[in-house]
Amino acid sequence: MSKVLSAQEAVAQIKDGMTIGIGGWGPRRKPMALIRELLRSDVKDLTVVSYGGADVGMLCAAGKVKKVVFAFVSLDFIPLEPYFRKARQTGSIEVMEIDEGMMLLGLRAAAWNVPYIPTALGLGTDVIKHSDDLKVIDSPYDDKEWVAMPALKLDVSLIHVNRADKRGVCQITSPDHYMDDWFARAAETTIVSCEEIVESDFFTQGDEARSVYWERCQTTSVVEIAGGAHPSSCAPSYGFDVPHFKEYNGSAKEGGFAAYAEKYVSGKSEEEYQQSVGGLDAIQKLPLPVY
Repeated sequence: MSKVLSAQEAVAQIKDGMTIGIGGWGPRRKPMALIRELLRSDVKDLTVVSYGGADVGMLCAAGKVKKVVFAFVSLDFIPLEPYFRKARQTGSIEVMEIDEGMMLLGLRAAAWNVPYIPTALGLGTDVIKHSDDLKVIDSPYDDKEWVAMPALKLDVSLIHVNRADKRGVCQITSPDHYMDDWFARAAETTIVSCEEIVESDFFTQGDEARSVYWERCQTTSVVEIAGGAHPSSCAPSYGFDVPHFKEYNGSAKEGGFAAYAEKYVSGKSEEEYQQSVGGLDAIQKLPLPVY
């Protein structure tokens, strides 16, 4: 059975008020082509769960977000994502701010279909003090207290991978697959964009199956978009676009998101977007970051 859809068909599954999870990490392997398609849609009032980068910032700037569940929202070399920062400072969004590990536990709880997972993470910190979503519970076995990290149940997850087949087998060959497997398992619907669609027998060759991190039954839709993570990175194919991120960051101070969107997103196809940043060849030549 083929799960291949166009980006527009895939994103049409997202409706007002849904909770969406977005894979990747800061400026790394974000499903940005899907985010751009979502920006072009009329969808609003979303709850977004993400180890965030420009994905979160753009959705906030476009007025599509009601609430963000996050551990951080950063462009890495630009510590605070500019449009998320504006939304946070003006109070235009609700937030659930948690530790990176707490978010992982919330995704696992959703994947395992349990209401919460007890953890010591967050105890004694302002994470608990400032979040109405978190509860501290007594252990039934001793006199200790635990944070009950609630399940982060997702209606839809958006993930970008290196390769996939038409059945939904997905491969991530970058050095870290982050928490994408848990985003896939925590969601009712998982939409995956990929750099390349391959034949299914590709995954029977050598060690290729070792970089497949979730079952194909967890993948609902596959969208082939080479360069679809830009301006974030998709190692080992390309790094993140530092000049583009600097322009994006600068737009928050001069011109605003409307001007950025007019230049790069509104009324444009993904092919037109890529041409506006130099084309796919230029994207694939972006150097990988060195730490």
